[in-house]
Amino acid sequence: MPAGPEFVDQLRVAWDKGDAIFPLDQRLPDIAKRDVISSVRPTCIITIDGNRSPLDGQPVEPGDALVVATSGSTGTPKGVVLTHDAVQASAHAVHERLNVTRSDRWFACLPVSHVGGLSVITRSVVTNTRLHVTDRFTPEAYYDAADDGCTLVSLVATALSRVDSKRFRTIVLGGSKPPESLPVNVTTTYGMTETGSGIVYDGVPLRDVEIKIVDDEIVVRAPMLFRTYRDGTSPITSDGWFTTGDLGRFDNGVLHVDGRRGDLIITGGENVWPEQVEHVLLNEPRIRDVCVAGVPDAEWGQIVTAWIVSDDVIALEDLREVVKQSLPSHCAPKKIVRIDTIPRTALGKPQRSVLVASV
Repeated sequence: MPAGPEFVDQLRVAWDKGDAIFPLDQRLPDIAKRDVISSVRPTCIITIDGNRSPLDGQPVEPGDALVVATSGSTGTPKGVVLTHDAVQASAHAVHERLNVTRSDRWFACLPVSHVGGLSVITRSVVTNTRLHVTDRFTPEAYYDAADDGCTLVSLVATALSRVDSKRFRTIVLGGSKPPESLPVNVTTTYGMTETGSGIVYDGVPLRDVEIKIVDDEIVVRAPMLFRTYRDGTSPITSDGWFTTGDLGRFDNGVLHVDGRRGDLIITGGENVWPEQVEHVLLNEPRIRDVCVAGVPDAEWGQIVTAWIVSDDVIALEDLREVVKQSLPSHCAPKKIVRIDTIPRTALGKPQRSVLVASV
């Protein structure tokens, strides 16, 4: 069932019955859908026409509201179980931070198979806030929603670049790393599926969200944290802390997220953050898109490799010089690979592991 009024209606019905819902990604091929269903183990599938097909699945625990697939780039995603208490805590904390009033209306246009898109709907349902839902983002749908009175929207950077931001009171920006320059009405977020969507807005944690840095890694304790994974495993400690796998730091009380621990490139003993290199390379006008990752190398441990989308043939030394004008020389790519498109998740995150595996 794609996102739309029927989806919202069925979510309400499921919650009234004490069920949780799992939104299946409509864009997956059939074999991948079967794999995800096998992993998540739902007890019923509901289609757009309202047909219900029972399955031999695993019932949820009382109080569970959502099962959401992690947006992992490889393998079968894990099912993250979020309770009603977590969903409500997230909704109220976000609305408090954004100063949402009865006159506001949310526009939901991100994929509901990801927590960033689904949470727009659930926070509207929980808080009884007006809502406009479409099954996918288009600039036309964005402007129609603004004309229809919508004032709040969650977008990713690619979508933001295609529209006039002034049409909405507040734009919540998630997904991949945001651009350096943003309109004043854009609020950046940090969060993940396990945190029930964004828990840090413009670098400042939401109410009741505790964050500490342990060995350079972001560790979280919050009422909107997930309960468990669908397979019954949980990395949450006995006192409620969850290690995110993201590296970060606080600067004057503002959280800065450096990236996933697994994305960090260590080349010749030097640390390189791929997003920093990507940002520099995107300033090269001949490059339309880019992804940077570390490829295993016997001499260096990893070598900085740049996959570029460009209509021109660009020499490696030219790109290295571009990077060295802004970053230390060890950040400059030692290899470039021309590619037609950068594989990305629905929220715009580059799938680095897919590219590394292709070399």
